[in-house]
Amino acid sequence: MKTLLLALIISVTVGSPSIYDFKVAGLDGNEIDFSAYKGKKIMIVNTASKCGNTPQYADLEKLYAKYKDKLVIIGFPANNFGGQEPGTNTEIKEFCKKNYGVTFPMAEKVSVRGDDIHPLFKYLVDQSKDIAKNAPAETSKDIVWKRFLQDPVIWNFTKFLVDEKGTLVAVFHNKQSPMSEEVLKYLN
Repeated sequence: MKTLLLALIISVTVGSPSIYDFKVAGLDGNEIDFSAYKGKKIMIVNTASKCGNTPQYADLEKLYAKYKDKLVIIGFPANNFGGQEPGTNTEIKEFCKKNYGVTFPMAEKVSVRGDDIHPLFKYLVDQSKDIAKNAPAETSKDIVWKRFLQDPVIWNFTKFLVDEKGTLVAVFHNKQSPMSEEVLKYLN
């Protein structure tokens, strides 16, 4: 009986990854280890250099500069939507630095949707679906919001916000400004 109970506990523990279990290659050649950000909020954003939302890099940098004591932003370039991130990792890094002065960590280019989705984005989408299960659906706005949470990565610049304990607490639509009140309320 003890063996069965121990096996069950191990299978549940192993089967439930945490945001802090992820490590990804960075554009700068260094590894981004999410466990280094325990105790901080983490905003994870899928980005692209040739998108109508690309100017959000400027607000992401402002947000990072203002709250870097309690927030880290990690950009994930992706070419999943309209071929809007065709560059190499080196080209992406140069673009972000030159055009927007990006200093927050940037991961190497990944896929954020489809059969080759990066495991971190699969994890975030699964967490978003869990939030949707518990979200109210009393108004048409609530229903639309629940649908979005079921499939949040519909374009470049979707923003996932994880709290200091590693729990996904909010998902922001790709059109939502990083400096909007909806975002800032989680940081103030």
